[in-house]
Amino acid sequence: MLAGKRLDQAAAQLWPDYSRQQLQVWIRAGQVTVNGGTRRPRDKISCHDQVVLHACITTRDDCQPQPIPLDICFEDAHILVLNKPAGLVVHPAAGCPDGTLQNGLLHHDPGLHVLPRAGIVHRLDKDTTGLMVVAKTPRTCQALIAALAAHTVQREYVALVCGIVTAGGRIDQPVGRHPSHRTRMAVHPLGKTAVTHYRVQSRFPRHTLLRVRLETGRTHQIRVHMAAIRHPLFGDPVYGGRLQLPAGADAALSQQLRQFRRQALHACRLCLTHPVSGQQLSWETPVPADMRCLLDALTRHQSVPD
Repeated sequence: MLAGKRLDQAAAQLWPDYSRQQLQVWIRAGQVTVNGGTRRPRDKISCHDQVVLHACITTRDDCQPQPIPLDICFEDAHILVLNKPAGLVVHPAAGCPDGTLQNGLLHHDPGLHVLPRAGIVHRLDKDTTGLMVVAKTPRTCQALIAALAAHTVQREYVALVCGIVTAGGRIDQPVGRHPSHRTRMAVHPLGKTAVTHYRVQSRFPRHTLLRVRLETGRTHQIRVHMAAIRHPLFGDPVYGGRLQLPAGADAALSQQLRQFRRQALHACRLCLTHPVSGQQLSWETPVPADMRCLLDALTRHQSVPD
């Protein structure tokens, strides 16, 4: 799969927790070797080449421990599974230097400072809620990254979308950076492979509740894919459309719909093979209170029979 790629491109796929720029620095410094020898970032690799990263993981001083409450569903010496609330950014970025999940993880377990991003191996958007797994050792960090790349970690979501979805389906459309809006993602022919599966859970007059399963995990994947088939997530401030009230909506339902100002998306189920014990593990968590109130209001108004 990596044969024929530039060394820096291959390294970026092998070690996705590091930027391509950082990997290029290590390649030029001889800290990434191919079959025991040094190469240039632009050199192509061949089938059966052995690529090794020799760089040491050092403590990051720009992310400090902060006492941020964590809803932990499971924890042992190797992994941690938590239920992320809405409004919590996963790791520091431009415009959000602290107050993130990463800061909270470092406060919860100072030993995570030796891991890239405190062991965070996948992300949820700021206003998406639900289950995430975090690595606690270098061994489990690499194992979980490999499992995610091999699509053996199962992630399911509950999503409320706009419009009536007639049946379940599969979306196989590449996702990449939007060509003109650089803070957005889009279906793009030069994007990375992205596959989303969905099925109908219940229908309402102008909305549909879906169960969504990710086969890949691209940035904003569910949000972009559902918008691409003209069923954007309800409340999505980036990819959604104007608020449309169901016919005959009373004051209570109108208020619930108007005050819900985030994408209605919750990571409800997570299944994986424990990277050390080999045990098959799974967790489920109900939708948060704000989304539950929204769904209850839609149900009281009028459900559409299947």
